[in-house]
Amino acid sequence: MGRVQDKIAVISGGAVGIGAASAGLLAREGASVVVTDINDSAGEETAAAIRTDGGEALYLHHDVTDEQQWESVYATAVERYGRVDIVVNNAGLGIGGAPEDQTLEDWRKLMAVNLDAIFLGTKHALRTMKAHKPATGGSIINLSSIEGIVGDPNLGAYNASKGGVRLYTKSVALYCGTNGLGIRVNSIHPGYIWTPMVENYLASVGDVAEGRKVLDAMHPIGHVGEPDDIAYGVLYLASDESKFVTGAELVIDGGYTAQ
Repeated sequence: MGRVQDKIAVISGGAVGIGAASAGLLAREGASVVVTDINDSAGEETAAAIRTDGGEALYLHHDVTDEQQWESVYATAVERYGRVDIVVNNAGLGIGGAPEDQTLEDWRKLMAVNLDAIFLGTKHALRTMKAHKPATGGSIINLSSIEGIVGDPNLGAYNASKGGVRLYTKSVALYCGTNGLGIRVNSIHPGYIWTPMVENYLASVGDVAEGRKVLDAMHPIGHVGEPDDIAYGVLYLASDESKFVTGAELVIDGGYTAQ
């Protein structure tokens, strides 16, 4: 216990799924957590559950595509807790379809949430961490995907957004390292995780139960993952245990990309 004791974490898209699991685990390991999302009811529930368990959590409404809201989130975190040590850029959107059928509107919407928001969250994390030094160094964790490593015939825009997250993360990690900022920047690449986003995607293209069977079979380990599988990776990268890890890709995918 106490792997991130007294650290301050900001988690976007923290209301449900991977974000909620990460928020809960970081809190159990001693962090104070700022949960942000546009799903206010679920976000408030996630923060309340953490407090009920004896942790410290605050929920903030947050559209990750709005730069001023990012500035406000970090300002509120600093006002309440004094600094930010950990940022988990987790908010994401999934839109699929054949490339000739995908609309420019959908492309731009997906890029705004999956890639622009990573840029904004990272940009203002760096500004905040430079102004209010993390106690033992900062950690920025960007959620990419297996789809940022390998292609999918019906997820071209999603592939592009998550591939962008992968390389942007490496660039910022190099910048922070070569400039002696004491901030590590890494990406996590989940396989299919049973979250509302995945369930909603399956519902949009067919039968959810049958879709899950297909997804299970795509992973050599025999099943899709659970949010906690990714949350434990977040915890590792957030903790001082990973003090020599930056610019890395943590793949947690049940063997999907090993094929």
